[in-house]
Amino acid sequence: VQLQASGGGSVQTGRSLRLSCAASGFTVGTHAIGWFRQAPGKEREGVACIPTGGISTYYGGSVKGRFTISSDSAKNTVYLQMNNLTAEDTAVYFCAADRGLRCYPGMRYWGQGTEVTVSS
Repeated sequence: VQLQASGGGSVQTGRSLRLSCAASGFTVGTHAIGWFRQAPGKEREGVACIPTGGISTYYGGSVKGRFTISSDSAKNTVYLQMNNLTAEDTAVYFCAADRGLRCYPGMRYWGQGTEVTVSS
């Protein structure tokens, strides 16, 4: 199982980015897949989750209404669309996956992280 995160970069406040998490070794939809982030000096926090089955989505409170998680089964990829970015969104973003119904900090498989920097 491998997860390849990409799409990070440096943007100005209010702009958008889309992160991608390409999965291999399993089929998207058979695992819960989540996005987490870790800012300098802060603990890792959950950002968004698609539980196994891909029917529902869940978001952390600070990103609700601005971020959207989605999956593309044809590309076996999960995306995180991030709109109206603020400096508080600056962090390294990780995607993670595990069998089971939900996302949690100790998920079994992790991608390498992609860095997002938001500046004014």
